[in-house]
Amino acid sequence: MTDLFLFRNDLRVSDNPGLAYHGDGKALLCVYVREPARPWCNTLGPGVHRKRFQQESLLHLQHRLRSLGQELLVLDGEPLRLIPDLVERFNVKRLGVAEAPGVYEHRLLEKLRQRLAIPLVVHRGNTLFDASQVQDLLPRLPPHYTPFRQALAGVIRKQAQHFRSLSPAPPGLKVATLVSCPDRPHPAFIVRGGQGEGERRLRDWLFRERAVDHYLETRNQLEGLCASSGLSPWLANGCLSVRSVADALDRYEARFGTSDSTEHLRLELLWREFFHWRALRDGNHLFRPGGAAGKRYRCCFEPRSFARWCAGDTDYPLVNALLHQLVESGWMSNRGRQIAASCLINEMQVDWRFGAAFFEKHLVDFDVASNYGNWQYIAGVGADPRGGRHFNLEKQLAMYDPEGEFTLRWCGNRPKQPRHVVDAVDWPIHEPAGPGS
Repeated sequence: MTDLFLFRNDLRVSDNPGLAYHGDGKALLCVYVREPARPWCNTLGPGVHRKRFQQESLLHLQHRLRSLGQELLVLDGEPLRLIPDLVERFNVKRLGVAEAPGVYEHRLLEKLRQRLAIPLVVHRGNTLFDASQVQDLLPRLPPHYTPFRQALAGVIRKQAQHFRSLSPAPPGLKVATLVSCPDRPHPAFIVRGGQGEGERRLRDWLFRERAVDHYLETRNQLEGLCASSGLSPWLANGCLSVRSVADALDRYEARFGTSDSTEHLRLELLWREFFHWRALRDGNHLFRPGGAAGKRYRCCFEPRSFARWCAGDTDYPLVNALLHQLVESGWMSNRGRQIAASCLINEMQVDWRFGAAFFEKHLVDFDVASNYGNWQYIAGVGADPRGGRHFNLEKQLAMYDPEGEFTLRWCGNRPKQPRHVVDAVDWPIHEPAGPGS
């Protein structure tokens, strides 16, 4: 009996419930499909650093699987065409996949159920809690974070699970070794993909540097490798499980004690959890201007304003620096994301979805639930009970870059431009007043 496990945003071996479930049979076919890029809000495909991080994560996963006597088959194309072909070719009797939020991800599973005559088993995604725990405590998912946190903060979660063996690959499977990505990480954010790199970062940040002791004071800094945990790239790609992060935090507190900073990091994991379950509930409303509540959201799409924001060529130096940091390094701090989003939404009055799509393209830690959930939060059409956030850009500059060092380092000072550009074709045409005029 051959099982097929389809990797998506769970590029790891440890604490991967779907892989453990299907890796206990006679044969296992491990597959990852790189799908064609879909145009969305003036963007197409991942940026350099996001693509690099994903390639590194796949390469590391292939090495880990080979150390367990397995292989990783990486294919390019449409899963709806490739998966049925693999099922027939290798006589697959069962297909497994981890749950993931997102419209395309949900549609893929529904269409695979329709096309395949074999069981499709959907496993827990990269979450702290099982679906049954959330549903038992919250039959109706609250619209805001606070009641979600209050209901689940004291719930006992299951520990991360690890295993050392897997079923072999099907006979006759030939897999090419993935090539290393030629691109290199930016010196400002030196991170590489893969489970091993994520585990190293977790171990170093927590136990070697003990940077979590100052997390509450430093988390809003605009840069600095130890200012925040920096674990989100590996969590977003599934190289690390969120349960393994929570387990490591438990061990740290048992050894060094609990503090406001360690507690705040745990609350941040709950924020991530909240956005995950909300994205599963909201479905395609996650990508609509007014969100799940259908709020009236007045905006526009002025191409020049959006292009200036993307290029970091606005009249706001701090915002320019943040956008340059994002494109050049694939990273932006949490506070920086809030500032940049508030500027696009409030100062430039552009549809928030275009900014979310630009972040999706470039962030190495892009996660559909957290990214779009946070953009909705700032726009006032999501989980913010205050109806949106408008950041005072001058105040943010004074608080987080008072000496202008960050702005200068990332070339944020740009020449002022006119708010509107009018050329000859936009001139009004006046009718002649009469003969001889």
